[in-house]
Formats: sequence, C-alpha cells, structure tokens
Amino acid sequence: MASKPAADIIESIGGAGNIVGLTHCATRLRFTLKDASGIDQAAVEALPLVLGAVPQAGDRYQIVVGGSVDTVYNDIMALPAMKKHAGDHGTGTGDTIADVKAAGRAKGPRGKFSGLDTFFEILSDSFRPILGALLGASLFITFMALMATLGVIPSWNAPGVTLDPSWAFINLMWQGVFVFLPLMVAYNASKRLGADPWVGFAIMAVVMLPGFNALGLTDGAETVFGGKAAVVQIFGLPLTVTDYSSQVFPPLIMAVVLGLLTKYLKKIIPSSVQLIFVPFFCMLIMIPLTAFLIGPMGVYGGAALGNFLKSINDFSPFIFAVVIPLAYPFMVPLGLHWPLNAIMLLNIQSLGYDFIQGPMGAWNFACFGATAGVLFLSIREKDRQMKQTATGALAAGLLGGISEPSLYGIHLRFKRIYPRMLVGCLVGGVILGLGGGVKTSAFVFTSLLTIPAFDNIPLYAGAITASFFTAMILVILSGYKTPEQKAEFAEALAAETVASEEAATDSDIAAPVVAGASGSGTGTGTATATATATATATVLATIGSPIAGIVVPLTDVPDPVFSKGIVGLGVGIDPTEDTVYAPGAGKVLVAQATGHAFGLRLDSGVEMLIHVGIDTVNLGGKGFEVKVAAGDRVEAGTPLVTFDRKVIEDAGYSLVTPVLVTNPKKFGSVDQAASGHVEVGSPLITVTAK
Repeated sequence: MASKPAADIIESIGGAGNIVGLTHCATRLRFTLKDASGIDQAAVEALPLVLGAVPQAGDRYQIVVGGSVDTVYNDIMALPAMKKHAGDHGTGTGDTIADVKAAGRAKGPRGKFSGLDTFFEILSDSFRPILGALLGASLFITFMALMATLGVIPSWNAPGVTLDPSWAFINLMWQGVFVFLPLMVAYNASKRLGADPWVGFAIMAVVMLPGFNALGLTDGAETVFGGKAAVVQIFGLPLTVTDYSSQVFPPLIMAVVLGLLTKYLKKIIPSSVQLIFVPFFCMLIMIPLTAFLIGPMGVYGGAALGNFLKSINDFSPFIFAVVIPLAYPFMVPLGLHWPLNAIMLLNIQSLGYDFIQGPMGAWNFACFGATAGVLFLSIREKDRQMKQTATGALAAGLLGGISEPSLYGIHLRFKRIYPRMLVGCLVGGVILGLGGGVKTSAFVFTSLLTIPAFDNIPLYAGAITASFFTAMILVILSGYKTPEQKAEFAEALAAETVASEEAATDSDIAAPVVAGASGSGTGTGTATATATATATATVLATIGSPIAGIVVPLTDVPDPVFSKGIVGLGVGIDPTEDTVYAPGAGKVLVAQATGHAFGLRLDSGVEMLIHVGIDTVNLGGKGFEVKVAAGDRVEAGTPLVTFDRKVIEDAGYSLVTPVLVTNPKKFGSVDQAASGHVEVGSPLITVTAK
C-alpha cells in the first residue's frame, strides 16, 4: 500500500495529473511537470520526508528526500492516482505525453540554461541507477586497501602481484562493477536518450569482448601509446584496439549518436517492421562507428582531460589541493561534478591511481561538518524539523559520502552556511597541499568508511577532520540563520508551542466565569461551532482586549494566515496605544525575544496568541521592549510588551494585532464581542462551552 507521505508529495506539486515524467537519483526525485509555475516551494519543503526542493528550467522540479529516495519513489509509483495516469495519458487531461511536451516547446525556450540542465541530467541519469553498485564496490575496495595497509595481504593492486585464491575472489567482487562499467553506462545513457538500451549495451559489448582485444595481438598489429593500444588494419581501415574497462566517455558518446540515429530510423522505417530493422540498422552502423571512431575518440579525449588536470597537479599539488575543494561547492549544484567523476574513473584505468578524490574529500567533510553544526544548533533550539533533516543528511554523508541531502536540504537554503563551509574546504585543502596530496587506486565515495582507501591515511584523515570541525565550529559560533530566518522560526515555534499545550489543558477548563448570550459580532466564520441554536449558550470566558484600539474583524486582518483562521479564531486590533497587556490571569507559554508575539494559557483553559503587527518579525526586535518571559505568571493588566509605532510604520508594516484563541476546537464557539473602539480590558471575545 502506498504511503501518505508519497501522496502528500504528489499533492504538493499539483497531483498526478500534473506529472509528465518521474525518475530519481541517489537522493532526489526528478519530476517533469506539465506546469511548475504554481508550486509552493515552502509547502513542499515543509513535508516531513522532504529535505529540500529545487525548481529547474522547463517545468522540471527536483525534491530531495535523502537515502530513502528509492522507497519513496516506489511508494509514489504505487499510488492509485499514478497508476491511473500512467502510460501515454499521463497528464490527467486526456493529453498524451507527446502533447504535453509539444505544448511545452510551444511556450518557447525552457530557460536560459535549459540546454546545460539537459546535458547534466543525461550525465546524472547515466550514473544514477548504478550508484548503489558503485557504493557497494567501493567498500570492497576499501576493505582490500585496509587489509594491505595492515599487512594481511600484499599490495593487492600492484602490477604482477598474485593473491591467494580466497583474497583474489574477494577482489573480483568489486572488479565486476568497474570492469563492466561501460556496459552499465551504455544501457542507462541509451535509455535516457530514447534508444533501445539493450542495443546500446550490445554495441558497447563488442569492443569489450576478449576476441576484440585479441585483434591487437595479431600479426601486423602496431603498438601505440606506450603499449596501451594497438592499431590493426580491418578492410584497409586502421582499427585502434584498447582496453575499454572502466571507460565512461565512449559509451556516453555512443549513446548520444545512437539516440539520434534511432529517431531518424523510426521516421523512415514503417512502424510495422521497426521492431526488426531499427535495431539491425542501429547495430550495423553503430558497431563499426564505435569501434573505429567513437571508442578511440572517447578514450583519448577523456585521457586528454585527465592529463590536463594531472599537469596542474604535477605543477603544484598545493594549488590543486586547494582549488578542488573550493570549487566543488559550486560545481555540485550545477552538476559539473559528473564529468570529474568520469575523469576519476579514467585516471584509475589509465594511471593506476586518482589524485582528485583526496581534495574532494576535504569539500565533502567540510559539507558534513557544516551539517553537524546545524544539527547541534537545531537540538539546542528545539527545531524538530531541522533536526530531522540534519540527522538524515549527516548520516548519508558520513556513512555514504553523499553530499546532496546536506547541500539541497540545508546549505543552499541558508546562505550563512556557505562562507563557513568554504573556510573548512580551504583548511582541509591547505593541509593536503602542504602534505603533497594523496592518491587512491580506487573510485570510492569519500566517507568515514573509505578513509583506508587513500595512500597517506594520516594526512588524509587529518585534513578531512580539520575540514569537518572547522566548518562545524564556525556554524555553531555564528549560526546559520539570518535575523529574518531566526525571527520566522521564533514565530513558528510560538504557534507550535501554544498548540502543543492544548492537549494538556483538558482538565484545566474552569467553570463558567460569565453567563449570557454569545457575542453577536462578525464571529468566526465556518470554525464557530455553537453549542445550541436556542437563545443562550454557556459562556466559559469573556476575554478582555489586551490593547486599546479599533476592532478589526478577523477576515479583514491583512495576512491570510490569520484571516483564514489557520492559526486560531478571534479578532484583530488596530492599536491606538503602544502597550500590550495580558487579557486575563494565566501563564506565559511563549514570549518572543523579538517582542512581536506572545502565547498565553489563561486560567480558564483558553490558549491565546497575541501577534503585534503583521510581518513585524522581520524587524528582529527593533522598536519592541519585552516585559515578560516564558513561564511567567501574569494577571489581567500585566504589561507584556511596549512597542514604538513609528519604527513599525516607517518599516512599512501594518500595526493590526491579531488576538486569537488557538485551541478553539475545545469550545463551542469563539465569537467577537465588540466592534469599534475598545479600551484595555473591554470585552473583546467570548468563548462558549460545547
């Protein structure tokens, strides 16, 4: 059965009928939507499972859910609404997917960087399905490296080393992934580009056959590139024979050409025979093209990129070790890290080692350290939602080496984090650079579990530790929220605290304090539940006005959060004086340091929120002088806060002060009891029993 969180996610983006396509990567759900313009990003990010949301060009939308993405994806696909709209009629309006895409094209360009978005999406989708296999294989590699470091086995990856059959078998457990990586990439990339993925797999498989490599050993074959390849004449044409194990650029280029060829062939070949002849002509054209041109071009083009980076590292390991971790925080959000991942794999295949992953580790652990700082602060501030987000992101990072949950779920949402994180990147990079850099003979995800995979473990461990704690400490000391974000959180916490006290007050509701009819006023709209339709109702409490001013009906309060009764029921006051008083005897549940909001629980069991002005949270306390603290006992007429009208008005904010009962469901009705001008203590709201 599909889960409610999955249904909530789909509902937040406009329902199943708004979805054209859905895939996922290691941490993100990737939606292609019919229309993304009406999505409320804040509402999406407020969902329990969601770590962050990333709008993209062309009605594409990403939702970050962390390591549970596969489960969430399956839950979404199991939703009845998704099954109903699956297939060609995926929009819920009778439009086919092709119709929707055509409509999207008719709107004009999908965005300034839509081409770049598409390029990096193709790269991501080519690697995404095999990330699990790569992660698993990297741990086998780390285990072998650790055994070699401890002297249990000889250097397992050195040329000419023969392992005991038992250890050799363990070594094969990771080789199966990396040797045949080109086939996996060919399948995924071909599928992403609209070609038959098995045809792409078969084309790439030809150049990986033992028989293909044997062509380079035949008489007349000429050895080139220091013995790493051979050239043999095939029908008078030179064929470059090389080892395609672990290569990623050849299958990517092949898939692009195959996708274009497939589309062309489907246009000219009748649909009745496409099943036979489209694959045949694709293989007939693409196998020679890949073997003679695309394969060597990908190998040597990738090698050129790798050699360029190697030349920088050889020239100055210090500069390289500093630049890479400082660049990664900006590369990952743009998807630019995928080409570097491909070069890492190529380095290992061609050089026998990689020099990029060490500096990359400095960035990763600075990222995780910043997340740890946020987690510390969220626990201290009792921010449950951020605590949940940071805990999941930190676990994914430290154990899996995956930075996206931290990056999209936290860091890109709070701009104060990046400068602190960059300092951590710099510190780790400097340490690595001064130590001459580190190398690894395997492609691993830089996590705690893969530290033994690097050649200079003390240097690498020291650098990433410094990165981690530098970023963490800086975030803890300086905070990660702007004053506006702190104030917004304080306001949300106030409303939550008042609401959480509701369950504890069932036995606290006092006997009626005033008897008579419920107030006539404009009332409470649909939320009012009158206990009787006769002339009178039992009044539990009559709440006096906390400030002198003009009564404003709740529906006229200039903030929909209040006017729609989302927070509670009551009225607004346009104040004529500058001091807010307690409307009755009770306890202060929340007293914001910013002075803009107060939560009270009166002795009658009525819980209240008094919110001084609209959006005054943004003032950060300027113009407010708070008189009480949370936990204080107050009586009717106890001053709560004094405010400077001029400061609020000059900032452009409304002075209208909502006075709300936040637990109205416990009562029969919450009614406006006055209109026009009221003095402090004048009857303002009546609360009746059910």
